Amino acid sequence: MDKILVRPLADGWAVETPGADNPMVFRSGRAAEDAGKGLARRRAKAGETAELELGLHSGVCAGCFLCVPPAGEDDDVLPPGVPGLADRAAGFTAQGPMGNP
Repeated sequence: MDKILVRPLADGWAVETPGADNPMVFRSGRAAEDAGKGLARRRAKAGETAELELGLHSGVCAGCFLCVPPAGEDDDVLPPGVPGLADRAAGFTAQGPMGNP
């Protein structure tokens, strides 16, 4: 399972992935979070389980999501961070304030 990390930098945000020499860097946390979610979703569509961890400037983990491959050919991957889906979706968990970052 690959772990995708979204972390704050002094002047922006980084998305770190296993196997990449350098992180992707963004000016806003929203852009970095969206990129991390997109990576997790693409890995799940490719048949790999991916964990997405979102960090804050304080060092606290704002959220941790597990993105799993679809169950069947006609199924889609659940998008990470959609309010209300994480607690009802099989194989998709969230941790953090009220289950959402």
